[in-house]
Order: sequence, then structure tokens, then C-alpha cells
Amino acid sequence: MSDDRKPRLAPMYRLQFEPAQDCWVLLYPEGLVKLNGPATEILKRCDGKTDVAGITADLERAFSTTGLRADVDDFLRHADEQHWIV
Repeated sequence: MSDDRKPRLAPMYRLQFEPAQDCWVLLYPEGLVKLNGPATEILKRCDGKTDVAGITADLERAFSTTGLRADVDDFLRHADEQHWIV
């Protein structure tokens, strides 16, 4: 994933907390995808304004850690393959 790409949720998807599932989900017309914590945190930052480097830096600041870039890239690649992001 290139540093300057600014991912955002694809138009048919919506990220929201689902009380019935007690977790964050990605809703789309045919159903939903239950998300784990890291996936949720990455997708929350996919606003179409923040580039991949900025998403990674924000996560590293928020969780007081370093070295998250490979994990962010892996997840964003998967999200892209699933057409969750554009």
C-alpha cells in the first residue's frame, strides 16, 4: 500500500457499533462483517483524507507502540481485495 493513498470506506459500506453483536461491524446491503479490534481501529481512520502513513502514525501514537506498518498494510490489502475500501 503506498504511503500517499488515502483510503475510505466504499460507498456501500458503513462502519458502526452493533449492540446486538457487542462489537463493531461493517454493514453492507447483503449482510455484515464482524470486526476485531485492530480492524476497527484501522477502518475508523479510513476517512479519505488521511494517507496510509498518517493512519499508521496515528495508530502508533494512540497505542504507544511502533512497527505497525506491516500490519496496517496487510489489513488494508485485505480490505481492498474485499472491496471494503476505495
